[in-house]
Amino acid sequence: MKNLLPPAAMSRRGFLALTGAVTLTASVSACAVGGGNASANGGATVKFWDMPWGDKNYAAAAQSLAQAYKPGDGMPGVSYQQVNWDGFNQTFSSAIASNTGPAVSTGGGFQAFQFAKQGAIAYADNLIDSFKKDGTYDDFLPHTLDAMKTSDGYVGIPWNLDVQVFWYRKSILDQIGATPPQSWDDVLDVAKKASAKGYVGFGISGGSGNYGPMAVLSLMINNGGGLFNSNGDLDVVNDRNVEAVDFLTELVKQGAVDPGSVSMKDDDLTTLWTNKKVALGFQSPAFNTVVGDEKDVLVTDPLKSRRGEVGGLYYVNNIMMYKNTPSQAGSEAFTSYYIKNMKTLWQKGVMQGLPALKSITELPEFKANAQNTAVVEKWQPICKTTAAQSSALSAKLATIDGGQAMTDFCQTVLAGKTPSKTILTKLESDIKAAIS
Repeated sequence: MKNLLPPAAMSRRGFLALTGAVTLTASVSACAVGGGNASANGGATVKFWDMPWGDKNYAAAAQSLAQAYKPGDGMPGVSYQQVNWDGFNQTFSSAIASNTGPAVSTGGGFQAFQFAKQGAIAYADNLIDSFKKDGTYDDFLPHTLDAMKTSDGYVGIPWNLDVQVFWYRKSILDQIGATPPQSWDDVLDVAKKASAKGYVGFGISGGSGNYGPMAVLSLMINNGGGLFNSNGDLDVVNDRNVEAVDFLTELVKQGAVDPGSVSMKDDDLTTLWTNKKVALGFQSPAFNTVVGDEKDVLVTDPLKSRRGEVGGLYYVNNIMMYKNTPSQAGSEAFTSYYIKNMKTLWQKGVMQGLPALKSITELPEFKANAQNTAVVEKWQPICKTTAAQSSALSAKLATIDGGQAMTDFCQTVLAGKTPSKTILTKLESDIKAAIS
């Protein structure tokens, strides 16, 4: 997003299926931290790789947090490296395959599941047990730890959440004499009125990026649908999903969606919001700070579908540990430290995502943006992951999320010319081919 938090489009971080060989690119210099005790383990360090999760000041704040870590006697120190989102799939895959990868990292929301399937992840069960003993376990927001649990153990520790919430620009609604929408029919009514005044009624981007597919999936889950059934089996062509796609197609045909949305980039949609051209749309937490309008860009209550359902989509971004480490105890000690002290990132205002710890959401710095509290209290508890209507995450979601199947699906919906059931049938076929 150029000057508007460049990584915002990546903050929800489903694992993008990028291709092509890419070399490791660091946006800040790697540095050894915890240096006073770094030689206690023969000079080895726990390598921590991090992604650009916030604004331009994030890298310095995250590096400073890592630098403040002081390893215990006999424990290795830590080195910090920031990795760009562009091509990060290949960056991690190549490094892990050659045993030159990190011992601990942040990364794609489903990355831990993919590498666990490959046998590269060190499960976090010991760390979870320690959290149960010291009370940290009870500080995690509802359902976040459960999202990391597999039959073999916990693949990671939640640290930030990307909740897809519905935003509106108050000044536009005031101009057209509308109130914040509470239902799908309200959305249609407000979006049509805003479009008639020359605004983008319902903002969505189907070009490069993830905003469009996430918005469509948000509506599907809002209506009690999703990509899977409760048993975890692929179930795309169902009545609830058809109704959600029908609704979005109706928005398109009523002129409430920008005709250029099919090819619109996420950056361009953010620019439209910044320029006060968009009335309604799904976006991430703290989006009002991204567009620089904390008082005019506000969060609605969770929408009711035409079935009277509520629900939404969120991503549980996590810190994961790898088997390739000089000390598993050292990896766990650093990860524990980072989770327990990461509040500084929100206190410094460099993060857009929702913190996974309740105690951080209660900090005055977090509450300073009133919309943050609305997301925590109203949206996070009713949201589900990309695995909906199942709750079990898996490696196959890494292929689906951000993949070509979802992009093609979204663009076809926004074209407004194909029956919903036909679109969903193709999506199911494309997903089967991708994960087979």
